[in-house]
Amino acid sequence: MVWKISMHEVSMISLGMISLFCGFKEVEKLLSGVTDFIEWELLSLNSSQIVFTLIFDWISMLFLSLVCLISSSVLFYSGSYMSGDKTLSRFIYLVLLSVLSMSMMIWSPNLISILLGWDGLGLVSYALVIYYQNEKSANAGMLTVLSNRVGDVAILLSIGLMMKVGGWIFFYEVSTNGSGCGLFKCLVVLAAMTKSAQIPFSAWLPAAMAAPTPVSALVHSSTLVTAGVYLMIRFYPIIKSSGVSEWLLIISCLTMFMAGLGANFEYDLKKIIALSTLSQLGVMLSILALGYSNLAFFHLLSHALFKALLFMCAGMVIHSVGDYQDIRYMGGLVSFLPLTVTYMSIANLSLCGFPFLAGFYSKDVILETAFMGILNFISMLLYITATMFTVTYTMRLIFYTLMGEFNLLCMVNMSGSDKIMEKSMSVLGLGAILGGSLLSWLLFPESYMICMSSFMKMSVLMIVILGSLLGMMMNFMNSTYKLKSLGSFSIVVFLGSMWFMPFLSSMKISKASLVSGNMIQTAGDKGWYEYFGSQGIYYSLAKMFNVLNFMQLEKFKSFMKVFVFSLILVSVYLYM
Repeated sequence: MVWKISMHEVSMISLGMISLFCGFKEVEKLLSGVTDFIEWELLSLNSSQIVFTLIFDWISMLFLSLVCLISSSVLFYSGSYMSGDKTLSRFIYLVLLSVLSMSMMIWSPNLISILLGWDGLGLVSYALVIYYQNEKSANAGMLTVLSNRVGDVAILLSIGLMMKVGGWIFFYEVSTNGSGCGLFKCLVVLAAMTKSAQIPFSAWLPAAMAAPTPVSALVHSSTLVTAGVYLMIRFYPIIKSSGVSEWLLIISCLTMFMAGLGANFEYDLKKIIALSTLSQLGVMLSILALGYSNLAFFHLLSHALFKALLFMCAGMVIHSVGDYQDIRYMGGLVSFLPLTVTYMSIANLSLCGFPFLAGFYSKDVILETAFMGILNFISMLLYITATMFTVTYTMRLIFYTLMGEFNLLCMVNMSGSDKIMEKSMSVLGLGAILGGSLLSWLLFPESYMICMSSFMKMSVLMIVILGSLLGMMMNFMNSTYKLKSLGSFSIVVFLGSMWFMPFLSSMKISKASLVSGNMIQTAGDKGWYEYFGSQGIYYSLAKMFNVLNFMQLEKFKSFMKVFVFSLILVSVYLYM
């Protein structure tokens, strides 16, 4: 009997074994408090060594274990979702390259090798976004790669500024307790903001939904967008001692508010989930700016579990309704896809912070810690409204897709459920239920001391209830009353379009940069730079050397004439 194993199954099994091994090693290192630091000397020339460094501590091992677990589930899911694709092997290779780049970034304490993983993520994500090779994918890929190049340049400049500490390992900079260059801290924060799509770099995250759904499940949960948060967690000791954290708190709170508000006006299923990712990234960076890096890492892990599950369920829904992504074309899916609807409801409730699901353990502690800490009124108001908007757009999504009446399009194009997709979702479904409690017991054996009044303690629950009621009210009004938004169309367009950020990023800023770049190239590179630069210097030196050459040749001719004339005179004198 011959067993035939496809490529995605081999990749899934390999990543699953790596995830299991990293999980065991992480528990061992967390309990023992040991960090392994490996230096591999690649080349030695006189007194200079080129060394490749790796770090194995509980943070890197835990995060890598989760990345491999989600990647193995996504690859198994892709075997069925992408089964009709003729270039499935290319897709699997790109996903594995993305996981490899993320692993290089997680394991490396060296800023140069971090740049290799960082650039690898940007390049592979561009290849995955343009995977379908149409105009929409090309535009989204260009916006993605140009936005991420800003962070790449910031990392390159950080490498140059870090030379003053004698090496590029970030422990050297951390050991100085942030007494180094302030520009270096700003560049690290800028790089993290571009990858995590904070304002004003938020436009590329919803645009990246042009990629296949399995890519969205991987990219928006544990690889690309979380790279910026992970970098901030690693460099946190040098950021907390500067004034950058105050600006980061304001920007992250505004991003959280903007994404939650925009998701309530969106009708594309994948873009709604992408905006929820953007909102949760704002939550992570805001609590990190307040000084709680462990809580940010905790929410990063729990968010990865239920967000990957949510994208997988969305892919199953899109696959079943004839590849439509507009939620207005869906409805009554609970009768057709019971298991998928169950997992999607678990992921949505975990996103809202429903008690005893994965998102509850991290989100509840984050909100209570933020309310208990030093927080101004504006930031607190943004926290409350953003949390309420999260529940609102979640209830809106559930109403349009899972509940409501049967839609004609769904009834015509509805296909049955897929067993392979459901098996891959079951792993992350278990993680979305139990992952938060297990991670909280593992990371915080001694819980945070939270001393709040009863009103403040119950405020989080009241915000969730108010948001759910508001979301249901909006849904029923949309289906039973006239649209009041037509009377204030410009305001609705502004609020629903992420404050015109995609338009500004793709049209105004890009067009202005292209026009200015063309002017610089025309007037500079092909004009004054050439005249006063290399070509001008070349022509000036050439003319000068022509004069010197002419003078030298003329002197040589004169010398030969004098020499010949003197020979004639000597000959005449001797013969006379």
